Amino acid sequence: MKKVTKLLHYAKQAAWYAVYPVFPYFRDGLLALGVISHEGRDGYLLGRLAPRKTAEGLAGYLATHGFRNHFVAWVEEGEALGLRLRKNFEYQYHLRIFKDGEVRGHYELTPECHPILHYRERGMEDRREDFLKFLGDWVVPARPAEGKFVPRTLLVSSRNIREIKKVKRKRDREAVSVS
Repeated sequence: MKKVTKLLHYAKQAAWYAVYPVFPYFRDGLLALGVISHEGRDGYLLGRLAPRKTAEGLAGYLATHGFRNHFVAWVEEGEALGLRLRKNFEYQYHLRIFKDGEVRGHYELTPECHPILHYRERGMEDRREDFLKFLGDWVVPARPAEGKFVPRTLLVSSRNIREIKKVKRKRDREAVSVS
């Protein structure tokens, strides 16, 4: 069975080598058409960039530890850099650095090995302690309550705020028309 799995992984990887150059355009096209959706930031807050540290400097530091650009991943609102460290073909550490200095990261299935499960965000894990070891003094850790996992559906993005305001206005109009 292990040989079959290994062979399947090689086949998937070969297919991805063909797909990599066009995948970001394909993904962004599906997003623009509304076929798939993605908004907000992931729920795994690690902390903020330390004073006098830059996203580019952190990326260079992490590159020495095996982190690489993760251009297949979603580009979340306000994201400056997305990096990953593949443990193997199946699992990866995924780290995002945002323009406002926020740093988020999680451990997950790779999109190459499990594209559907990855898209549905199944199998994501916190692994906060691992990330903080990787990050060292580059990041000021979030307090435990701040770094607690928050499901993506509860995260507020500008789009969510617009939707909330729209619902409130509609409710207010309905209340006025009933009076």
